[in-house]
Amino acid sequence: MEKRSKPSPLLFTSSDWNFDDLSRAYDAIREIAIDELHLDFYPNQIEVISSEQMLDAYSSIGMPLMYQHWSFGKHFLHESNLYRRGRMGLAYELVINSNPCITYLMEENTMALQALVIAHASFGHNHFFKNNYLFQQWTDAGAILAYMEFAKSYIARCEERYGPGAVEAVLDAAHALMPQAVFRYRRRPRLSVEREQARIRERLEHEEQTFSDLWRTLPQSAEAKVPRPPETDISERQSAIEYPEENLLYFLEKYSPVLKAWQREILRIVRVIAQYFYPQRQTKVMNEGCATFTHYTIMNSLYDKGMISEGAMLEVLQNHSNVVFQPHFDDPRYGGLNPYTLGFNMMRDIQRICMEPTAEDKDWFPDFAGNGDWCGTLLDAWASHRDESFIRQFLSPALIRDMRLFSLREESSDPYYEVTAIHDERGYERVRSKLADSYDVGMTQPDIQAVAADLGGDRKLRLKHTVHHGGTLVEDSRNETLRYIQRLWGHEVSLVGVDGTTDATLYEVSSKELG
Repeated sequence: MEKRSKPSPLLFTSSDWNFDDLSRAYDAIREIAIDELHLDFYPNQIEVISSEQMLDAYSSIGMPLMYQHWSFGKHFLHESNLYRRGRMGLAYELVINSNPCITYLMEENTMALQALVIAHASFGHNHFFKNNYLFQQWTDAGAILAYMEFAKSYIARCEERYGPGAVEAVLDAAHALMPQAVFRYRRRPRLSVEREQARIRERLEHEEQTFSDLWRTLPQSAEAKVPRPPETDISERQSAIEYPEENLLYFLEKYSPVLKAWQREILRIVRVIAQYFYPQRQTKVMNEGCATFTHYTIMNSLYDKGMISEGAMLEVLQNHSNVVFQPHFDDPRYGGLNPYTLGFNMMRDIQRICMEPTAEDKDWFPDFAGNGDWCGTLLDAWASHRDESFIRQFLSPALIRDMRLFSLREESSDPYYEVTAIHDERGYERVRSKLADSYDVGMTQPDIQAVAADLGGDRKLRLKHTVHHGGTLVEDSRNETLRYIQRLWGHEVSLVGVDGTTDATLYEVSSKELG
């Protein structure tokens, strides 16, 4: 009687992947994510793409549906040339904060690497997107893809009607202002696909009813070329303005004296996209740390269960090491702290403190040191913090020593650096505080607000830049951005820089002076 061999417990036995192996690996990873890590995530949609498609996704800010703009093509050519010359590598995956959560896998990846990135993106990032309070407050994963489809279609229709050049001019100006196009403290209304669709349809129908190409053939006087709104309308709009306004694109969309309805809609589209990415700017360390810790934990669990081979695990560890590699501060490759490294090390450190705390840990973290529930502690941290608060609350003296972190003070007028924090009680506090400050968007982004605009008078728009810690603007880019604002506003725009501590005026520039 023929003896049958037992089926292999391994999820895959070859470095080449196929869809059956992907399916088995996904199911096993999902089981560990739910049963052992207690992750909560959106339904997953996994797509395998080529390196060319990955480069294309890079160039269009990672969105599967995106309107056309020359800058995307420029980015594609630049990154494609670097990649083909071997001067830049591609990410193993790309993940979209949407419901369902979309994960793009590179078809060039090996099977072991595909399993790693599924654990990393489809479960680590996915869980963070769904549960972190910033993403819950500022994004609607279920609506963003439908909104992007509307946006792409709307801008395409504008190009057909008004010409690519006219649309491109608005997009150029709007893109220049994207960093200043978010509400940082105000809770924005939830994005409703139905409401957006109805509003866009109404705006387009109004334009179709009022548009006639015959008007183009009639001669116009100089005064008639720039119609002025009724005085009652100006008065109502003036009284509706609330100062100061931090979201410059929102201000221009609502109150610009010269923009047409379709131009205002384009500004709205760009600022909705900027707001969508706002939480990601504040959670880079936590988001990547969560995903890296998740893939590391899941892949080790698969190996412990005998579901992946030693060879596959060695490949996983090699790729993991590449992800968390941190050059020393005096290494020519050093470009700051690797967010993957810092985030992953902090997650592992929290796990250690929960399970095997030292006396120092108990002094610094009495709330969770030795509680034995590292999984619950991490789940709560992932849900409740952004990078700045996470570092300020969870960075330990032990990790500061392990990563050899210290604080330097540098003044442009001094020919030397001053070490202001070392590894002692006071130094740990200072290093943690300084590092947390460096991830605070409020301290790293320019504080520029609209403070005055006389719609019924000279229509001059006045902006105020509050300078903190001597962080002035680069003159060339400042002036170019001011020209873009003038293009959208249609009249003179002035910018005054004021010291945030003394309220002294540091500089003042006007678009009229720039020409």
